[in-house]
Amino acid sequence: MTTDTEEARRRLLASSDAFRQLSEHHHALDDRLKILATKPHLTDDEQFQEVTLKKEKLRLKDQMEALVRRHQSGLQSSMSA
Repeated sequence: MTTDTEEARRRLLASSDAFRQLSEHHHALDDRLKILATKPHLTDDEQFQEVTLKKEKLRLKDQMEALVRRHQSGLQSSMSA
């Protein structure tokens, strides 16, 4: 069973270029983090890169969630009108 939030994400992926771009960038960062995670030891530069990637990924997730909330608010407003 899907939640309202999951449904909002699916709708935004289908209808919003901005949301889709954020999602694609988020996944690309996740892929880069997975590559770093396979290394037995990270150099200082790689550790810095890992922290930077995690912060950027979190920033993107926050932006995506804001769009989801805005989308859900718009749906609720139109349903009560």
